[in-house]
Amino acid sequence: MASHLTRALLSSPPSSAAAAATASAAAALLSSTSPLPAARFLQLHAHLLRTGLLLLPLAPTAASAFLSLAAASLPSHRALPVLLHHLALAPETLPSTFRLNAILRSLRGPDALRFLRRARALGRRGNAFSLSIVLGHCRALAHARQLHANVVAEGHSPDALLATSLVSSYAACGDGDSARKVFDEMPVRDTVAWNVLITCYTRNRRTKDALKLFDAMRGGENGAEPDDVTCILLLQACTSLGALDFGEKVWEYAVNHGYGGELKVRNSLITMYTKCGCVDKAYQVFCETPKKSVVTWSAMISGLASNGFGKDAISAFEEMGRSGVAPDEQTFTGVLSACSHSGLVDEGFKFFDIMCYEYQLKPNVHHYGCMVDLMGRAGLLDQAYELVVKDMRVAPDATIWRTLLGACRIHGHIDLGERVINHLIELKAQQAGDYVLLLNTFAAVEDWGKVAEVRKLMKEKGIQTTPGCTTVELNGEIHEFIAADASHPRKAEIYEKLDEINKHLRIAGYVPNVSSELHDLDSEGKECALAYHSEKLAIAFALLVTPQHRPIRLAKNLRVCVDCHNFTKVFSGVYHRLVIVRDRTRFHHFKEFQCSCNDYW
Repeated sequence: MASHLTRALLSSPPSSAAAAATASAAAALLSSTSPLPAARFLQLHAHLLRTGLLLLPLAPTAASAFLSLAAASLPSHRALPVLLHHLALAPETLPSTFRLNAILRSLRGPDALRFLRRARALGRRGNAFSLSIVLGHCRALAHARQLHANVVAEGHSPDALLATSLVSSYAACGDGDSARKVFDEMPVRDTVAWNVLITCYTRNRRTKDALKLFDAMRGGENGAEPDDVTCILLLQACTSLGALDFGEKVWEYAVNHGYGGELKVRNSLITMYTKCGCVDKAYQVFCETPKKSVVTWSAMISGLASNGFGKDAISAFEEMGRSGVAPDEQTFTGVLSACSHSGLVDEGFKFFDIMCYEYQLKPNVHHYGCMVDLMGRAGLLDQAYELVVKDMRVAPDATIWRTLLGACRIHGHIDLGERVINHLIELKAQQAGDYVLLLNTFAAVEDWGKVAEVRKLMKEKGIQTTPGCTTVELNGEIHEFIAADASHPRKAEIYEKLDEINKHLRIAGYVPNVSSELHDLDSEGKECALAYHSEKLAIAFALLVTPQHRPIRLAKNLRVCVDCHNFTKVFSGVYHRLVIVRDRTRFHHFKEFQCSCNDYW
């Protein structure tokens, strides 16, 4: 119908009394048409402007129909000028509130806010739903606050949908405190509102606060019943923190309330288990999931890969093919990661070719990152550099260069490490951790002059290192430690236990690796500085509070240093404890003086 109508309009005569009736009738018909291709709509708009039909006194419904068609047919940034131009020509043809909301839904970001402002200036204020739609597009804090003021001034504060949109908008702008204030002022908080607040906390790295909402949600008169979305969000939060016990509590709730069979919940549980180092439990859930999607398979393969079970990940990939589920880009990221983490160089190149030629998938930056990591593990650093600068079909991002920089640190390739840092500087993506890797490379060969140069450069650029932080979960509560931490209530016991551990480990042959200390101190000073790293304090605490039969699980926000890695390997053998550490790049399973990463990370 749209094509017939537009042909009729394009063949209409120039402006006249008869044309006015034609325009009004045609515009009324527009309300029943589907969106036009952008080029076709622009052709129609040009005709209406050329013939002067837009300047005629169109019926209000006809004008609204035209505006709705413009918003639906054009991309937001191209629709807004057309809409504003029409209102400038005929301000009396304001869209109805219903049409206004339809137009706002079609626009994006600031465009929706600009159109609402113009409509309000002309007298069409809209309603609470109008504000809710615009808030959904809002990503600027100033706009969120302005719209919040409108909500209060116009008496819409009791509207639950609008209040939830405000919470979501503040969350998207990174203002968690304002989001919580709006949430606390809501007279009625349904499950959706609680889920939005949980999302707000996880998005703004207040993950521990997100977990606390689970109990608060189920208790008190202002609570609500968690649903499957709540369970997914909380499992993702537990994944981020490595909070295994809390995650299992959420899973128990999901099973008891009928959500245990939901595929998305099970997929989130598999990811949570693998990110907490519980590969056996993840595999059990995986096997018990009857209809596995590509996401299910990818989660299991990626989990096996990150925990160092490369051959098992490859076996799962082959079984996936036999099951009839086609792999996607994420699946290949997992299997290539499995090859890189386990040093399976030949297999990695084979799967890269399978992805490109058998499945016709274009490699993305994550796939290339796996290949760079794979080549770096094998010591093929110059070839990896050539791949990045010459052969990649996509532009390398900062993660690619950081992967190569980590390989330079492992193999002591100083010259290449400096070149990689220059690439990061060109991208304006350098971070403190990148310079720390370079510092590690120079410190390993005791080139203190270069260390001093890099430190001076960091000072000039105002780059500050992120403090290392290690967390341990105990009975659903997260305990955090930083180097030389004195804030924990059991600090005296922890330090006493750590001194005891150090004595036993030295007897067993542990020698502090002073190259991990990046300051030009004497050996005694370096050993003292290394003695109380956050991982060691966390291990001492875990030894105090966890039974002998339970693994010690730690999560580190940065890459584990060489000395702490050696310390934990010896600890695992002397104390006969399985220690699972998740750092920024991978998992380390320490058992009987060995680590699953084979000393490459």
